[in-house]
Amino acid sequence: MTENIADKVVNDTHVVKQFSNAFKEPVDADINLFDLLDRRAQRDPDGNMIEYKAADGSWQPYSAREFRDKVIALARGLIGLGVGKGDSVAIVSRTRWEWTALDMAIMSIGALTVPVYETNSAAQVSWIFNDAKVTLAIAEDDAQRDKIESVRDEVPGLRNVFVIEAGGLNAITAYGASVTETEFWEYKNASHGDDLATIVYTSGSTGTPKGVELSHGNFAALVLGALQYMPRAGAWPDRRLLLFLPLSHVFARFMEFFSFAGTISLALSSNMKTMVKDFETFGPTLLLAVPRVYEKVYNAASQRAGSGIAGKLFMRAAENARAWSRAEQHGEKLPITGRIAHAFYEQVVYKKIRTIFGPNADFAITGGAPMDAELSHFFNGIGMPVLEGYGMTETCGPVCVSLPEDNRIGTIGMPMCGVTAGIAEDGELLVKGPLVCKGYHNNPEVTAQQITDGWLHTGDLGDISEDGFISITGRKKDLIITAGGKNVSPGLLEAAVMTSPVVNQCLVIGDKKPFVAALVTLDLADANAWLESQGAKPEPDLNALAGNAIVHAEVERAVNAANDNVSRAESIRKFEILSDEFTEANGMLTPSMKTRRAQIVQHYRELIDTVIYVPLKKQQKQ
Repeated sequence: MTENIADKVVNDTHVVKQFSNAFKEPVDADINLFDLLDRRAQRDPDGNMIEYKAADGSWQPYSAREFRDKVIALARGLIGLGVGKGDSVAIVSRTRWEWTALDMAIMSIGALTVPVYETNSAAQVSWIFNDAKVTLAIAEDDAQRDKIESVRDEVPGLRNVFVIEAGGLNAITAYGASVTETEFWEYKNASHGDDLATIVYTSGSTGTPKGVELSHGNFAALVLGALQYMPRAGAWPDRRLLLFLPLSHVFARFMEFFSFAGTISLALSSNMKTMVKDFETFGPTLLLAVPRVYEKVYNAASQRAGSGIAGKLFMRAAENARAWSRAEQHGEKLPITGRIAHAFYEQVVYKKIRTIFGPNADFAITGGAPMDAELSHFFNGIGMPVLEGYGMTETCGPVCVSLPEDNRIGTIGMPMCGVTAGIAEDGELLVKGPLVCKGYHNNPEVTAQQITDGWLHTGDLGDISEDGFISITGRKKDLIITAGGKNVSPGLLEAAVMTSPVVNQCLVIGDKKPFVAALVTLDLADANAWLESQGAKPEPDLNALAGNAIVHAEVERAVNAANDNVSRAESIRKFEILSDEFTEANGMLTPSMKTRRAQIVQHYRELIDTVIYVPLKKQQKQ
């Protein structure tokens, strides 16, 4: 139950509202994360636990016992290499089963896993390696090894580099020949819940990446509480998860541990091009993806239908699905004609769309960015609810998520078991519980600012209902205050515009300006597919696409639709379609695909100041 505590001060943190979701049964978080794997191997030794795609495209399994034994062999090799408790070991690789095996081996002996995005630059690798005092690194391939070697002289503590695709795991294992299994268990038993398990570097959307210190107990408490909160995801029999999110991201690591602790058979892949085929062949029960993936699924279905009779049928089916969902959210049903139409569309439209997610799909979870409510209603209405969740690196992953049986669109669900959420007097969302990180590595000043009296300050603005459902209204640092004093949270506007089949990214601007505007980038492949579905010719490049009148009209439609949900003062009055993109390479996206607002605004400063916001003198001449 929400506790309203207006004007109450908890030490230095002013909390005006809070909601706690207690553990349903006691949780022992004083463990080594390897224990989650070991207990799975004892519970179900021969059951498939890890699956990977072989060269012929088939899925090949490791049983829980086989995988545990591989992890122990790698851990013995690390001990043989001189890796000890508290030493940092970096992994620079895409998502693959070897990443997971190395991660568990490193942490099992009390060493610290330091994930590095494979897209990080050599300068970023050097900075992270030195900040974390990395002594050993494992690279995926020759290109990653060469990147590490290019800065090796700058990292005096680095002793060894192994390459996964050059037999690196076999080499590490060979170093364990003289290390007994008894020695392994001595190392393992010397590491407990309070010990650090990993240092995860934030992607730095607002500045220099910070190393977040996460303990074994932080992760264990969240994982075990999450199984109590949502058993349908990971504790029911025969659960399956295809994980293609980067393991350098904390949420993917959480799902790795969640899988081990529960009943999930975990498949690991990083090939986004084969994602739909992989859904079909692997058959996940749970789907995880950022909102952009679900937007692309919707747009692809719309484009396949085209603009003729089939296209009109799809649009009517989509509107019926949204209407069905809105009624369901209010505990109501559509009129009889709407229910008959819904049953018809189930057979001819909805069922076909759901096949994209594979034969076993039960529900999906999204996070990382706001999900457009109309898109959520569509998927809910076709029988594939997309549940919104929320989390941070500092919380080991998810703080809260909606439940399949209680999905309130527009919220991010209730706190996980063992988590307390609060609202500060300025509207900032706060989080407390055993999931909150130990602090920021080598940065006690930031730690003291961000974690006060046990409350983690998230930087996001939100609210909590009486029965504990959390909603996010914006981000404190992203909050736009127009020259007229209107506060605008750009996230929901951006999410709405990005549902357009031609839009790739949207950044809403207007801080200290007379009105709200937007910078829009296009997706060449998707936009051309949409143009062809409309009977128009595709364009050769982004520059031509940005000048296409049909595309401009579609972006204008998306902007107008987004504006329908806000007041006039908050609406996008003007937009510019850019002929280039926001990418990680040009510094405008983080490795986790979040926009770097400050960098984008600075890069397009001239366009913003002279074209979007026409100077007063120029206006007077006109």
